[in-house]
Amino acid sequence: MANVKDKILAENENIEKILIELEKVKKKPSKELVILVGIGAFLQNIYTGMENILKQILLHQNLPIPESPTWHKDLLNFAFDNKIISKEILDKIGKYLVFRHFFTHAYGFFIDEEKLEPLMNNISEIYSEFKREIDEYLLKEQEDG
Repeated sequence: MANVKDKILAENENIEKILIELEKVKKKPSKELVILVGIGAFLQNIYTGMENILKQILLHQNLPIPESPTWHKDLLNFAFDNKIISKEILDKIGKYLVFRHFFTHAYGFFIDEEKLEPLMNNISEIYSEFKREIDEYLLKEQEDG
């Protein structure tokens, strides 16, 4: 259990560093394209960190990590099915999965600031909720184990 906790702690530290940088960028009144692309990269980093946390938990429990072409979506659903995350968190971070797919496969100049803004403004709170659920899950697993 200690090893998985250390790996999750490292992911959380990285996500928190990105959230600090994102807060600095949010304060800028004018967001040129390069800033928008940077925000997109930050959001993708945070989402990837949350996926990495879920994968660490699955690995620790000797559960398979989905390997299908839709493995990102399957991972979230599998985490929900195994009661690692709630339906509420599944739905909330699912929006970042959709953005991750767009960001990975589109040109940066297609980023729409109006669509990016709610993702940017809500990520801190969503990450906090995600982290709380993961902490509760790990605590329960430790008590049960």
